[in-house]
Amino acid sequence: MPRNQRAFGQRIEAEAARFLVQQGLEEVGRNAHARGGEIDLIMRDRDMLVFVEVRYRRNNGYGSALESVTATKQRRLIAAASAYLQRHQLDCACRFDVVAVTGNAADALDFHWISSAFELTL
Repeated sequence: MPRNQRAFGQRIEAEAARFLVQQGLEEVGRNAHARGGEIDLIMRDRDMLVFVEVRYRRNNGYGSALESVTATKQRRLIAAASAYLQRHQLDCACRFDVVAVTGNAADALDFHWISSAFELTL
């Protein structure tokens, strides 16, 4: 990924984290790498650990940001979250949220937060 694209992605994630903090969540961590996946944001909502996938689209011309969280992506996030919980020896309630960000980053961004966007299914 080009350097300026990586910086742009980090900026979008920082804006999404700020948005979630404004909604009452507490930031725990960012960009946790584990077992074939990466968790963009790790937040806390009271006693619940929240794994957040942040998706950006300038517009919906090629599909929405929410639509880009495919079943394959969900499986990778679940695996990464499981590894994170094991590595940190955590046994707590958790959920998977998605923050879809759209708009022109130079102007205004629109945040669409889906709490409990998908679940761990066995």
